[in-house]
Amino acid sequence: MKNYVLILLMIWQFQSFAQDYSTMQKAFAKSYELEKKGEFKKAADALKEIYDESSYEINLRLGWLNYNSGLFDESQAHYQKALNLKPYSEEARFGIVYPAAAKGSWEFVIKTYYEILKNAPGNTIALYRLGLIYYGKKDYAKAETYFSQVVNLYPFGYDALLMQAWTNFQMGKTREAKVLFNKVLVLSPEDKSATDGLSLIK
Repeated sequence: MKNYVLILLMIWQFQSFAQDYSTMQKAFAKSYELEKKGEFKKAADALKEIYDESSYEINLRLGWLNYNSGLFDESQAHYQKALNLKPYSEEARFGIVYPAAAKGSWEFVIKTYYEILKNAPGNTIALYRLGLIYYGKKDYAKAETYFSQVVNLYPFGYDALLMQAWTNFQMGKTREAKVLFNKVLVLSPEDKSATDGLSLIK
């Protein structure tokens, strides 16, 4: 008798999980369709109808949709919930920097990129974006350390190569900058940014 009850419970749980996933899939499908039309708030509302605080996927997506709706505090709160559920998630960390940057919380953004690099030291997106932040702060020496790491990993990658060239130029290292600008032109012939950089080097 006990075994029979246990089997019935297992069947009931399996059916419940299947039903939950079916409901979730329909809500996400509706949300994606509304997002394609640029209706971010309605896309978020479709998920709020099935909201479950313990769902990483729902919180992650609500973070994205609220960000696109300009609701930066709500966006950051949902991304944080996703991170609390999956502490090692890189996608949630990359997500949470969007509303944080929109609010001008640059120290939080920097801290988040450092957290990503702690788990994945060679993450080129985090390295490149840190380089951009320090370049914007005119801390060119620090920016160069991040751009150079990306270039070491992707020596023929356009973005980091170009930014390393400009960073060296800003540091007065014109010989290095000239070499890098010319490498960019090999990758992207007649590139305006690279040709502008070369025209400034005497």
